[in-house]
Amino acid sequence: MLVRTAGDALSVPLLTVPAESGLPTARHHYIGTLDGCDCFSAELQDTCDIPEGTIFQGLWKLYGHLEESLYRVAVRAVQIADWDRTHQFCGRCGEETTNREDIRAKECPKCGFIMFPRISPSVIVLVEHEDMVLLARARRFEGNLYSVLAGFVEPGETLEEAVQREIKEEVGIDVKDMRYFGSQPWPFPDSLMIAFTASYAGGEIKVDGEEIASAGWFKAGNLPEIPGNISIARRLIDWFTAKHTKK
Repeated sequence: MLVRTAGDALSVPLLTVPAESGLPTARHHYIGTLDGCDCFSAELQDTCDIPEGTIFQGLWKLYGHLEESLYRVAVRAVQIADWDRTHQFCGRCGEETTNREDIRAKECPKCGFIMFPRISPSVIVLVEHEDMVLLARARRFEGNLYSVLAGFVEPGETLEEAVQREIKEEVGIDVKDMRYFGSQPWPFPDSLMIAFTASYAGGEIKVDGEEIASAGWFKAGNLPEIPGNISIARRLIDWFTAKHTKK
């Protein structure tokens, strides 16, 4: 996202029309309203000079620097822009697509195929065993970061089945008592994270060696490096920590 800088503070430029930025824009999208103001996204060309006092910043680094309501709008904008950019042509016949005016969708003028914004459901699970939590270090993680386990839902699966399958595949144990915890849009690029808690039901930890490098049981007072506040993974771990911390 293009943001204004003022020392350590970051803000989103407020414009009446994209042309006010003086930047070459394309593919505008209506995002919704925030405090009564209409919000739009405008994709910039790959190579352009940006105004002095502005920078491009990823959503990861913007978290905590923008108000929560504005950050949610940014999440929506990035996900819609990515969908728009990757669906310029029909996946059925290859014809260039057009935007529907009545609904947020793309339509093929040749075969009539309609493409809605893609949302990929994923489950993320905190597994408890007595006063311990299961945390794992994925091979893609930097440093010594550990987190709860997560994975995409496969066709034909319920969310609960996806929870059980992912845990079994990645660390070899069984779980029970799955309970819904919450959800979070995750625009990297198009996921919806659906969070659960679950209880250990049996088996010994045996990492798959492909996605997971190591895993183990940790107590609330002896946690390894964990994710930042941007993710629902951190909310799950904080919930566990609060539950098992003596007052």
